[in-house]
Amino acid sequence: MKILIGGSPSKIFHLKEFKDKLTEFGAETKLVIDTEIYEGFPSRNLRKWFQTKKKFNELIDKFKPDVILVDRQHALFDVAAIESHIPVAIMLRGDYWSEIKWARETLYKGLIKKAVIKIKANRAEKCFEKSEMIFPICKHLEKIVEENYPDKKTATMYQGISPQIWYPSKGMQLKHPCVGLLQSAMIWGKAEEMLVLEKVLESMPNVTFYWVGDGPYRDKILPILEKYDNFKWLGPLQYPDKVREYLTEIDVYALVSGIDMSPLTLQEAQLMRKPVVATNVGGIPELMKDNETGFLVEKGNSEEWIKKLSILIDDKQKREDMGNNGRKFVEENFSWNKIAKEFLKDLEKNKILRKFSS
Repeated sequence: MKILIGGSPSKIFHLKEFKDKLTEFGAETKLVIDTEIYEGFPSRNLRKWFQTKKKFNELIDKFKPDVILVDRQHALFDVAAIESHIPVAIMLRGDYWSEIKWARETLYKGLIKKAVIKIKANRAEKCFEKSEMIFPICKHLEKIVEENYPDKKTATMYQGISPQIWYPSKGMQLKHPCVGLLQSAMIWGKAEEMLVLEKVLESMPNVTFYWVGDGPYRDKILPILEKYDNFKWLGPLQYPDKVREYLTEIDVYALVSGIDMSPLTLQEAQLMRKPVVATNVGGIPELMKDNETGFLVEKGNSEEWIKKLSILIDDKQKREDMGNNGRKFVEENFSWNKIAKEFLKDLEKNKILRKFSS
């Protein structure tokens, strides 16, 4: 059994953990960065355009995979995998259909950007249609896939995590009491919800809110929230060491998102024994236990944010109890050991490997 994984550069850290666990379970697995193997438009590196097809074919001829798992669905590597006539499985991390819609309505309005988004959309649809199986990263997303491709084989594959690398680590100094946010501003449907914090910041002036993250929608968020002295933007932090230092120091973790599927930051915060407060959207309720590891808050409800955060800020024992519950919950449900075993079982159950490796 040979599995080739093509991953985006930003996800290689976690995919390597997945690859190592698959290898441990007897699947010969190779992990590559997709853009290092196959690159073309809209990349400006023209030299690579003429080398990539040969490089991809050499990889396939040498490794001879039984199945290819792609981490995206619009990269040229993914299209090449589909055209190789080797079974392809897609690890789907987000609601692609909503994300494309938001991109077209916000950042991708110029002629060139419209062309880029159209090309990416065409690639993605080809990959969805021709793939053997789709692995959405939460049950909520699996339902969305089934609505768009009712005949496609699917199975939920949560993002795994290694608990052993998440431990207390001193180094960062923050003003207490404080709430930590660790999330990007890459998708407007997610980032816009952060604006609900305006009323929260105004009502909790003695609590400092620290945001770690960045993205193209940062400039729509910061001008509004930085008007408050108790909101601080720290930018992106080196992963995982500086992120670990940050999570060690915060009192409460908040995930303020308009839509999310399986945010690793929520798992990481719980492994660091931090109580969490998160928006009740998408796959977030699948990654925590309401009233046990933290609290869920309905979208747009600033009063509920104030209430739940205040409970935790004012009660150290509750913070500790929920933090300990969170660590246990993530360890039991999202270890790479469990995720890798279920992934291999799903491939066999759906005859993806057996059909093509015999």
